[in-house]
Amino acid sequence: MAATRLTEPQAGELGPTGRPYPAFSNPEPLLEHGPARIIAVCNQKGGVGKTTTTINLGAALAEQGRRVLLVDFDPQGALSVGLGIQPHDIEGTVYNLLMERGVIGMDLLPSNIDLSGAEVQLVHEVGREYVLGGVLAPLMPDYDVIMIDCQPSLGLLTINALACANGVIIPLECEYFAMRGVALLMETIEKVSSRLNTKLTIDGLLATMYDSRTLHTREVLSSIVNGFGDKVFHTVINRTVRFPDATVAGEPITSFDAGSLGANSYRELAKEVLERWRQAGDDHEG
Repeated sequence: MAATRLTEPQAGELGPTGRPYPAFSNPEPLLEHGPARIIAVCNQKGGVGKTTTTINLGAALAEQGRRVLLVDFDPQGALSVGLGIQPHDIEGTVYNLLMERGVIGMDLLPSNIDLSGAEVQLVHEVGREYVLGGVLAPLMPDYDVIMIDCQPSLGLLTINALACANGVIIPLECEYFAMRGVALLMETIEKVSSRLNTKLTIDGLLATMYDSRTLHTREVLSSIVNGFGDKVFHTVINRTVRFPDATVAGEPITSFDAGSLGANSYRELAKEVLERWRQAGDDHEG
């Protein structure tokens, strides 16, 4: 348990990515809210930390005074479960239900298995890639950030998320097989950017499930940085049992174990994300 009380690297020290760790200051509070920046949390490989990142980065951004909407766009409903909702118990889903989940400033659009039928129905729709964007458009003035938890595939639901997003965050498990599908994902993002959504950019790649004690994870993280350079976030998410514990409790790690390394890592990631948006000239960074 003591391992969960470790701290992030200090500014100027070499971080896990092998680069000097920058100092991320707390962003200025927002004077007004909206319109939202839409972020797709995307990777066609399952089990890499997409849902964990959506929940905990969203909660950390809410701690920074941002109004956050989480969108569960996976028929498996993992995001909904991770925030204490049993998908089979809900009648309304991502299309018609907005729920508050006990974190001030963070709401949820839940999902369940019914969403799997939507992909089949969308095939015959005109403008099928833009359906989700149309659903979210009326909500954008009320939020600063909308985060979409994508399903582990590159099907039509994920294309919908990319077609309406401003940016993509790609969680990558520090494990060899997690690297193999990245080229296909990048190709898909590039196609969506050129054909459907010219404003789409990659906000960053996030190394997850990192364990500094193993040579393998250190080597994988090094190869990720060598391959993608500054697109890789300085913040790294360590492997810890506190994440599944928080999922069972149905709440973010930032409230379940506020002093843990996992909670602090996502707070640092929130500051890093906001700083990247500020440097890019985006008006949602505060």
